[in-house]
Amino acid sequence: MNLALCADVGSTYTKVVVVDLDKGAVVAAADHPTTAATDVLHGLDAAAAATGVTVPPERWYVCSSAGGGLRLAVVGYEALVTAQAGHRVGLSAGARVVHVSAGPLDSLAELRASRPDVVLLVGGTDGGDAAVLAHNARRLARARWRVPVVLAGNADAREELTAVLAAAGVPVTATGNVLPRIGVLEPSPARAAIREVFLSHVIGGKRLSKGRRFPSLVRAATPDAVLTGVETLADHLGGDLLVVDVGGATTDVYSVLTPDGRTDDVAGTLWRSRTVEGDLGMRWTAPDVVAAATAERLLSNGPLLTHSAAQGTLTNAGAEEGDAGELAALETAAAMRAGTPGFVPDSDAERAMDRRIAALAATVAVRRHARGPAGRVARDLRDVRLLVGSGGVLRHADPGEAKEVLDAVLTDYAGGWPVPRAAHPVVDTSYVLAAAGLLAADHPNAARALLDRHLRGA
Repeated sequence: MNLALCADVGSTYTKVVVVDLDKGAVVAAADHPTTAATDVLHGLDAAAAATGVTVPPERWYVCSSAGGGLRLAVVGYEALVTAQAGHRVGLSAGARVVHVSAGPLDSLAELRASRPDVVLLVGGTDGGDAAVLAHNARRLARARWRVPVVLAGNADAREELTAVLAAAGVPVTATGNVLPRIGVLEPSPARAAIREVFLSHVIGGKRLSKGRRFPSLVRAATPDAVLTGVETLADHLGGDLLVVDVGGATTDVYSVLTPDGRTDDVAGTLWRSRTVEGDLGMRWTAPDVVAAATAERLLSNGPLLTHSAAQGTLTNAGAEEGDAGELAALETAAAMRAGTPGFVPDSDAERAMDRRIAALAATVAVRRHARGPAGRVARDLRDVRLLVGSGGVLRHADPGEAKEVLDAVLTDYAGGWPVPRAAHPVVDTSYVLAAAGLLAADHPNAARALLDRHLRGA
């Protein structure tokens, strides 16, 4: 068989799928705890061996979010325009945006404190004011900044400022302006540059593995690979698409929408976008999920619901205690999960609690994604045709239980955003979004067939 091995080295688990490239089908899959404390190759090789299939090294496609993934700082010209545009582009590149600043850099203290892996330096439309961009580039040069910089601002100043940074020993990659004109957001050049810097500077610098083998295998940051898979699926689907990935520390939301011609957003509209909710996760940030759900009034009505596998129905868990009982139970469960990130539920009650936390995290995350940073409806999700759920809590649930989590998103009529009118919910049980994203460039037909077989046909 014509095989490829696709792997995601995550912060907690390393997931591997072996794909038949001719049929676009998963033929084997396995996972193993990520061995970041020693060498991530140990866990990767163990997961690959557990598939029982041998794939030559040149057919390995790996993405990684181990070691905290890609930490990006955005330095822009104006908070509501270029800095916001840079923030959106950074998220689309698979980064965790840890710092955003606007205007002339005076002190570098906050930028240093955010410990970025890459700095995205933006500012000015092409042919516009380059004074702030120039000031910030020269400020980094005077400080002999050693963190890689992606320069994606005013094209007229690109050559001069690249030379200034390079002369001071700053690792710099120059690329196209993220905001060439007001209201026009062009993420692709900066996204590609950030990916290249991630591969050439960040992966090896995280010291996740000894030697050059692991950096040579990694082709993308995991969220970047997933977004590529989402884009491939949307293109094949021919319609709007929404993906919710509920993880241990964050909940990521991806959407691919049909442009509607709006020009009211001066920072530009990203029709293929990703948002990261760093306070919404199943383990490390579980208490924040409960706090966010309380603030969103998601716990103001209705008791905790759990799925009865025997009856195939929703049953009331602790209704006699009312909402206060649910809140107290959620707070206790969330605190335990945050204190024990490796916790694996071992009873129906604990699995039901996991699903309830997941439903709350997904609902709040999609609300934020739809509303945007200003609280208004920034993304119109009404025409979404397919809602894909991802994350271990969904993959390990039975289909009815996973559907309940996704139904919480599709029936969120009180969230201040118009819900999808006719979306079909599916779960990425075979973990093919990341695999398709990794294969899309070299094996586009296999990537499309993989998504068609395991998601569209689900």
